[in-house]
Amino acid sequence: MSPLFPALAARSDRPALRFGDRRLSHAELADAAGALATRVAGARRIAVWATPTLGTAVGVVAALLAGVPVVPVNPKSGTRELAHIVADSAPDLVVAEPGVVLPPELAALPRVAATAQGTGRPGGVPVPLPPEPSPSAPALIVYTSGTTGPPKGAVLPRRAVAATLDALEDAWQWTADDVLVHALPLFHVHGLILGVLGPLRRGGSVRHLGRFDTEAVARELTTGGTMLFGVPTMYHRVAEALPGDPALAKALAGARLLVSGSAALPVHDHRRIAEATGRRVIERYGMTETLMNTSVRVDGEPRAGTVGVPLKGVELRLVDESDAAVEAYDGETVGEIQVRGPNLFTEYLNRPDATEAAFVDGWFRTGDMAVRDPDGQVRIVGRKATDLIKSGGYKIGAGEIENVLLEHPGVREAAVTGEPDPDLGERVVAWIVPARAEEPPSAEELAEHVAAQLAAHKRPRTVRYLEALPRNDMGKIMKRALHA
Repeated sequence: MSPLFPALAARSDRPALRFGDRRLSHAELADAAGALATRVAGARRIAVWATPTLGTAVGVVAALLAGVPVVPVNPKSGTRELAHIVADSAPDLVVAEPGVVLPPELAALPRVAATAQGTGRPGGVPVPLPPEPSPSAPALIVYTSGTTGPPKGAVLPRRAVAATLDALEDAWQWTADDVLVHALPLFHVHGLILGVLGPLRRGGSVRHLGRFDTEAVARELTTGGTMLFGVPTMYHRVAEALPGDPALAKALAGARLLVSGSAALPVHDHRRIAEATGRRVIERYGMTETLMNTSVRVDGEPRAGTVGVPLKGVELRLVDESDAAVEAYDGETVGEIQVRGPNLFTEYLNRPDATEAAFVDGWFRTGDMAVRDPDGQVRIVGRKATDLIKSGGYKIGAGEIENVLLEHPGVREAAVTGEPDPDLGERVVAWIVPARAEEPPSAEELAEHVAAQLAAHKRPRTVRYLEALPRNDMGKIMKRALHA
């Protein structure tokens, strides 16, 4: 079986990981992770306390080499959520950076220190890496955000990790010469699987910033970095900084690829970055259970507001409420995205009922609503549970209204939801963070602004003003918290 990380097996001396002033080549990572793999081998599962550090990356790679499923744990997890994840996944061990104080839920487990030091055989002979596990073997158990109940553990097989990363190699022309820069958390798909395992599978390298900072982004992209991964909040900060930071503009202009994910990047931020740098940010679409489904291709048209076309090996369809296929490519007809392919998870841990409910005839129900443009590009309009508004007989996606609102000069942040209405069924509600708190745009002005660019029935009927929108660690707006 071909290895998940060929450059580790070949013990390449090219750079692999850099976190601050700590760094490892692929050969050094093979030694460090190989030594740690012997210590965790035989465990049923291990938890990794996923701080944004070199030790986290070494710990995850070690477990994958040993064929032990990894449960990445968010260090910012609340007590109830953490207790649920530990009880549900029942890890045998916890891997963490030396010296880190663990919460009681994990401190009771046997602990293995995630060090970046190898322990080769006498004479400098490296410890051989373990045999490659089966492609169907579990690689990671990643917990969902738990917006509709306790988080569910999505069991991701090794084939899903390999399939997604190889499909992105095709879509992004990702090679061993690429140096990825990012500051994403390492407890979820974006930062860990794409942002760490992706460069390792390609034989390239990643430079993790620890925390996001536009000066650090500029520094790394002007000293060898070729790719930048971020979430919309990060790119918004980039867009805000660009007018007064020519060094940042030059750095971004020189990057080979700028990728945004985990939530939709507002169109006005796309435009500001493109105007300042001449480079366009591309978006991709995925989720915990499916890894990556679509992406704008590096050799395609980077159109703002779309998440591109299905990746190699991924089948995608839109369906109506009765699961009948929506065949329209008109940019208007909304349907739920369903996908199937080698990128899918195998099950929700300990939840056969939830696993069965998530599929229909082998297709995974994503719960995301989208339209398809005439050229096949997919545009996400929101979540079925929170972003599909049924008003006056129309199905309205919140996402396109949010993008239009964000183009208004008086709007800094915007979210759109639906509320019960005795006449319309649901009315469109806009939640606005004004650009200037002392002079917020009026509800009438915002309604006219939307109606001038979209159909009149999509205008907000109610406007509510906030100081900030509630967001999670990945920058996604928590819409249920708005109504709460």
